[in-house]
Amino acid sequence: MRTLKLAGKSVPVLGQGTWHMGEKSHRRSEEIAALCLGIDLGLTLIDTAEMYADGGAEEVVAQAIRGQRDRVCLVSKVYPFNASTQGVPRACEASLRRLGTDYIDLYLLHWRGQYPLEETVEAFEHLREQGKIGAWGVSNFDVPDLVELHDSRCAANQVLYNPSQRGIEFDLLPWSAERQLPTMAYCPIGQGGDLLWHPALQTVARRHNASPAQISLAWVLRQQQLVAIPKAVEPGHIRENLAALDLRLSDQDLLDIDRAWQPPTRKMPLEMV
Repeated sequence: MRTLKLAGKSVPVLGQGTWHMGEKSHRRSEEIAALCLGIDLGLTLIDTAEMYADGGAEEVVAQAIRGQRDRVCLVSKVYPFNASTQGVPRACEASLRRLGTDYIDLYLLHWRGQYPLEETVEAFEHLREQGKIGAWGVSNFDVPDLVELHDSRCAANQVLYNPSQRGIEFDLLPWSAERQLPTMAYCPIGQGGDLLWHPALQTVARRHNASPAQISLAWVLRQQQLVAIPKAVEPGHIRENLAALDLRLSDQDLLDIDRAWQPPTRKMPLEMV
């Protein structure tokens, strides 16, 4: 499985997202089983956040990694309104309790808020020195935000990226690649499934005897220094996502996708969901 260095660890370029997990109690056992299956298949990078289901997703993750914490690279995120000197350690302690662990491998600022970046970074560094996080990074940061941050200790930037939302290709991805800053792509197969019904993805999928979701993942992962973190609960979808790592898109495939969603030719506002 292809890997890259993230927060000082070698991780698979395909991870597991948990957005919307923990929202429905009757699905919890299914979600736990899905994460466990992914770990067994080598998808050992798990992304979550205190925001997801108000901590419920972290509780799902806790059950999935129980007894196998050392196999997993765990990413969680802090709300911007908790990103103060006092708020960061409180939020981290709450996440650690919900996750049932004593450290988080990579702790991200979910998006920019009211607190100065210097204050948040200082709090992150204090957590790192205490061993409660392995590294820190950011999410939903554009180039000007990263320039303002100007800190080589930032281990990753997590942003929205898929064939229909590709504005970051104009400047953010090249900027990050030049500085070897890993990018984590959330919603790599879109939201709600609308993207997967597009004729362009369906045409390319038929060529490869694959699913549109697999094509979208293969398209995202053609980029270097990038990790994709799709959420999947159905076992078939987890195995399908894993198989996308073996797909190689042709020039014609890429051209068809470019015709459907044109590459950016100018700076665009950073998209978020």
